[in-house]
Amino acid sequence: MTPLLLGHRGTPRLHRENTLAGFQAALDAGLDGVELDVRRLADGTLVIHHDEALPDGRLLPFLTLDELPAEVPTLDAALAWAADTGAYVNVELKYESARPDDRVPRSLDAIRAHGLARHVILSSFNPLVLVAARQAAPDIERGFLYHKTYARGPLDAVPLAMRAADCVALHPHHSLIDAALMTRAQRRGWRVNTWTVNEPADVARLTQLGVSALIGDLPDVLLTAR
Repeated sequence: MTPLLLGHRGTPRLHRENTLAGFQAALDAGLDGVELDVRRLADGTLVIHHDEALPDGRLLPFLTLDELPAEVPTLDAALAWAADTGAYVNVELKYESARPDDRVPRSLDAIRAHGLARHVILSSFNPLVLVAARQAAPDIERGFLYHKTYARGPLDAVPLAMRAADCVALHPHHSLIDAALMTRAQRRGWRVNTWTVNEPADVARLTQLGVSALIGDLPDVLLTAR
């Protein structure tokens, strides 16, 4: 089965990342949707941006919506775009604190308001965020992001996080995926969605292993999966 193909923050090699123009370019290129990142401004507005700071150095937690550059979309605008286009969206809540904040229920409410509950997966590196998401909206799927920090043993920390948050998918970095990991995931009924896949050889290897989704910067590379 061909994996779901998602633009990593849109099409960051062609457009500024995490912008509506980049998201639309991912769809126009033939991808199924995008991965995007959610942060919060000082006035509580939820916006789409990967880093805590803008390129000019200003910190998002100290800005208000009227101070935000026009190219940085709000979460509401991004979800409205997804609802209009039918794009599948991986909504990542960036790690801002150890404890979940109001981005969790507000993001989930926005997803529901746009009718996207079945067309979105919420992901985070913070298991507590995913547990809070399970409590707030158990019907919206969750995926646990991890890199080497959680890979010191045979998924030692991962099953606990997956069970606590009732996640449907692992979201490991592609370098962590091998046949043994896929076997363990399949035995537990977990999908495997992986990032950031930018080499055709990795696309071929991961597709052969049976991953459920590939997230990458280059649409042409991802499309080799088909």
